[in-house]
Amino acid sequence: MTEAGGPVTRQGADGGVPALRTERLGRRYGKVWGLRDCTVEVPAGAVAALVGPNGAGKTTLLQMITGLLEPTEGHVQVFGQASRANTTVALARVGYVAQDHPLYRDFTVADMFRLGQAMNPGWDQKLAAARVDALGIPHSRKVRHLSGGQQAQVSLTMALAKKAPLLVLDEPVSSLDPVARLEFMGDLMAAAADSALTFLISSHVVAELERFCDWLIVLSCGHVQLAGSADDLLGDHRLLTVPRATPDADLPGTVIERADSDRHSTVLVCADPAQLAVQGHAGWQAEPVSFEQLVMAYLRRPAPTTDGDPAPAVQRRGPSAKAVTR
Repeated sequence: MTEAGGPVTRQGADGGVPALRTERLGRRYGKVWGLRDCTVEVPAGAVAALVGPNGAGKTTLLQMITGLLEPTEGHVQVFGQASRANTTVALARVGYVAQDHPLYRDFTVADMFRLGQAMNPGWDQKLAAARVDALGIPHSRKVRHLSGGQQAQVSLTMALAKKAPLLVLDEPVSSLDPVARLEFMGDLMAAAADSALTFLISSHVVAELERFCDWLIVLSCGHVQLAGSADDLLGDHRLLTVPRATPDADLPGTVIERADSDRHSTVLVCADPAQLAVQGHAGWQAEPVSFEQLVMAYLRRPAPTTDGDPAPAVQRRGPSAKAVTR
């Protein structure tokens, strides 16, 4: 781990080609940067959560990954190959489920599948038909007569049937009611468990992501705040309870967030166990941090300064030392 005023990084033990790598990726809209200096890796086979508030740059990032948007700076690699916007090769490597589940309303489900088959050389018609049959969705029903949950399921089915190795989902459950949301996420978890695909899922619902995501990326104000294996990131952080008079300089590692009361302070720090053991004091209490506490602390970090420099990101680049398993 290094922390010389810059990102905290760890190099994983697995030297395999990552499913996704972005290097100093950025997109500018006029004079405003929607995303800047985005450097992340997601290992093959991971189920990665992308979390951030509205306007953080999530959709911009996903559209550059899928090849729908050209970066202003930087580059994207999918399974080691450069991904360029609006090219057949780039679009074929990534399946995409957009937030509004765009389907042709006057098409039947069968029509949508025929379109998918015509546009995607690797299309798996048996998978598509079997999946909607299992869900009880008639092939002859028009999209406009499907419920919101059914439309989401058809969109997911089309993305899976494309047989692309990377599946990207942009807020897939934001418009669904609670029952449809649970059904969709359950089916998504089943698909992840039964395949060798890599998933990148953007969502506001942190509790749902915690249940099955093993990789985490937090975006805020157009910059990466946190990235890496969820287990490793949780292991790198602790919630300390210390006397209020304790200055930040006396605390181990990097202070991420601090809340002061009359007598005590609760501080989230990024520090390895050895630092905590060496710098710990009698009267200090150290507790593990939850997935939601970790995400929310990084979302509350100060915005970038006026010159565009973000607060230092905490990253684990490359696959975790632990194997990604299902």
